[in-house]
Amino acid sequence: MPLRPLALFLLSLSVLSAAEPAAKRHDLKARASKIDRKAREHPEIGFVFGTDAKPADLQHACVDTRVPSRGKLVIWLMGHNQPLFERVAGYGLHAIQVHYASGWFGKLYGGPPPADDLFLSKIRLEAATGEDFSKAVEIPKPDGIMERSFQFVKWLDRENPQGKWKQFIAPGGRGLNWDKVILCGISHGSTTAARMAKHVKVDRVVMFSGPRDQHEVWQSLPSATPGNRFFGFTHVLDDGWKNDHYPRSWQLLKLQDFGPLVDVDATPFPYGNSRRLITEADVKNDPKRAHNAVIPGGPAPKAKDGKYLHEEVWRYLFTHPTEATGKPVPPDPKVRMDQRTR
Repeated sequence: MPLRPLALFLLSLSVLSAAEPAAKRHDLKARASKIDRKAREHPEIGFVFGTDAKPADLQHACVDTRVPSRGKLVIWLMGHNQPLFERVAGYGLHAIQVHYASGWFGKLYGGPPPADDLFLSKIRLEAATGEDFSKAVEIPKPDGIMERSFQFVKWLDRENPQGKWKQFIAPGGRGLNWDKVILCGISHGSTTAARMAKHVKVDRVVMFSGPRDQHEVWQSLPSATPGNRFFGFTHVLDDGWKNDHYPRSWQLLKLQDFGPLVDVDATPFPYGNSRRLITEADVKNDPKRAHNAVIPGGPAPKAKDGKYLHEEVWRYLFTHPTEATGKPVPPDPKVRMDQRTR
């Protein structure tokens, strides 16, 4: 006896539901050295793979298929932060953390960098692109942020098709579509993210506790990424803030053109649409704790109910429309812009 239309419809639904995995948050990881056979170590600058027992090149990814996708890829330039990844995935963003050259500071000089006011800038660009910008390091393309991110997304597309990672691969399949990328990091990673975004046009930059490079001038160079796409957040007890490292960078990036300095603990969302956010939340008067207090994790301040104080701030940084900006204000004359002299 032939099946009736309703029965056929219900049968087709059951087949589809059986074929499609249930929506969930996907947490994935893979070693850079296993993904791309061209990847190499650079022990002279502390850029190594580690061992099978203790890998140093482990990379992480996260996507939540229960949430409507925003079509943006967050690339986190620091050690993996699962609480942060869970949040950005909850915003409808894809996220990856890549292994890149970040341990070269102590290997190349002691104290202030050389007189060249683009010395660190060149190293950061080489670490980002794998192109020959600096004479101080040799980081080829397979070991730069751009190529390692591309190879990781290709691996994710194969291993996690339900995550729809292919949308971030540029037409022709030779790299990522950087217009869909949000670069972010904290400290060293924040600084590299900002430097990279000056060179490569991206969707947005999220800078936690940074950028630094207080002896350099790359922050004022022409930018491939429009200035309204740079968002900064720091604690005022952080040494980088107290010593005018971050304020200097923010002013050289001309973030004052997009709104005043905003204390997020005293100003409600959307924080005047500003790009310069600060907090004075309790960190036990500890500058080191303050440095990491602006991202999800142990040092991040919490309310009496145990919830993080800055949930709305994090969402703002990653999702607030870039075209919505605050009113421009003049640069702060009290910020010490010349850090090479006293």
